[in-house]
Amino acid sequence: MPAYNESDCIRKSIDDVSSQFANVCRDYEIIVVDDGSTDDTRKLVESLTDTNVRVVGYDRNEGKGHALRMGFRLATGEFTFLVDSDSEIRAKELADYLEALASTDIAIGSKRHPSSVVQTPVIRKMLSLGFNAFERLLTGVRAKDTQAGFKGAKSRALYQILPLVTLKRYSFDLEFLAVASLFNFKVHELPVFIDLKVLVDPRRVLRMMVDVLGIAYRLRITRWYQKNIARMSDTYDPLVKW
Repeated sequence: MPAYNESDCIRKSIDDVSSQFANVCRDYEIIVVDDGSTDDTRKLVESLTDTNVRVVGYDRNEGKGHALRMGFRLATGEFTFLVDSDSEIRAKELADYLEALASTDIAIGSKRHPSSVVQTPVIRKMLSLGFNAFERLLTGVRAKDTQAGFKGAKSRALYQILPLVTLKRYSFDLEFLAVASLFNFKVHELPVFIDLKVLVDPRRVLRMMVDVLGIAYRLRITRWYQKNIARMSDTYDPLVKW
């Protein structure tokens, strides 16, 4: 659970996630990664008495992608989930994600799943549709929604994907799925509840578009990902993290 300046909602978010997972499995751990918060986010998490919750962090804000990589180094479970810390996005039925992971490698939340419940400004929906068309055209990633902040995966798949993910911020999710497709990992889209009230910052949209161009360049022009996958295949040990 990456968290940046979420002191107003972090306790509620942890309670919500804990409730969801406790209802479907007995053995789970919530790793909160304080992504350089300047408020009391880390102190609030450290003050919790729930033994299923731990917190790690660093002093400078780096982005969700960096936070996931940091948290995954500490994960020990068969499955790993990326969960937003603001409670705006959550699985509609978490049990469906765990069931899906029995036969697929990655299960992702999708705003465009017919069973999803999405509450967000119209302009944000339009931008999301346009961005999805743009990224699919340039990268070939087939997911109808790459950006929803709820994803689950078999940890063995993440061992291979994350060393090749270079982006730390907004387009991390797309790069993650682009690399997953090169490994031929199966991706299943599932419904989510989404309640997003804040409009997207135009500077963030521009940064994401630049990042997509970078992914497409590494994917289609220099074939950087493919070359590194070939190198990894000679030394890959599924029991060792990078």
